[in-house]
Amino acid sequence: MSPDPSGRRARVVMVEPALTQLTELTANGTHRLDRAIVAISVNPDLGTQVPGTLLPDYTDEIDGVRVIYYVTALRTITIVAYIEA
Repeated sequence: MSPDPSGRRARVVMVEPALTQLTELTANGTHRLDRAIVAISVNPDLGTQVPGTLLPDYTDEIDGVRVIYYVTALRTITIVAYIEA
């Protein structure tokens, strides 16, 4: 993963379903998810497009984390819609 040359990271916001899922994670799951969210905030092009939607789906096979998200037009905010860890 190569970081954005500008050094900027997108702000990450979680919508209600993701917040609910977050409360059910263990400390280990939260730690693994945090690493994935940092990676997405630095490089929002990591995910692959969910067919029929505008939502990228990022899966980190090593950490066992999946995040479905949306990036705003100016790429300053990443909105997380779904998480698995």
